[in-house]
Amino acid sequence: MNEIGKKIRDIRKKKGLSQEELAESAKINLRTIQRIENNESEPRGKTLNLICKVLDLNAEDILDYGKKTDRSYLTYFHLSVLFGLFIPIGNIVILFILWITKKDKIIDLKDIGANLLNFQIIWTLLASFGLIIGAFLKITHLDIGPGNLILSLYFWLFLYVINIILPIIFAIKVNKGQTGNFYPTIIKLIK
Repeated sequence: MNEIGKKIRDIRKKKGLSQEELAESAKINLRTIQRIENNESEPRGKTLNLICKVLDLNAEDILDYGKKTDRSYLTYFHLSVLFGLFIPIGNIVILFILWITKKDKIIDLKDIGANLLNFQIIWTLLASFGLIIGAFLKITHLDIGPGNLILSLYFWLFLYVINIILPIIFAIKVNKGQTGNFYPTIIKLIK
């Protein structure tokens, strides 16, 4: 529990707030904020709720009650995307099942899972859209460029290669102890 102060400090800085601004907004003494961030004291009940309200968080996210660190689960979680190679939309369905069952039990899984699911949904839509456009152009005999279907297949293949390489790279990073939202977030569909 001695990391509560560090978490609060990191989130406060991410939100661009000074200690004084946080204290004023939360209606808490500045010295209390300083003690909490220096891990000299631990926020309780009302104080914790006031800080969380200003920082727009749940108290459970800071406290991590009942959560554990599980790098091997996070590694397999990233690699589960590869099911999409064998099962249509398996990259989303299996990932979602793994995420929903453990997101409240493993530290960082909630954010990492949302990031990865958002990426996979957008990736699936782009890959499908590329194939549909290529097939449409082939069926209607519209010539926009050299080999419409071939071009769309190259686009699809390029996306598939990216979706094989990135999960493997990020699984290796997680296995080495790095955590974070590695995937680019274009549109946040899941939070």
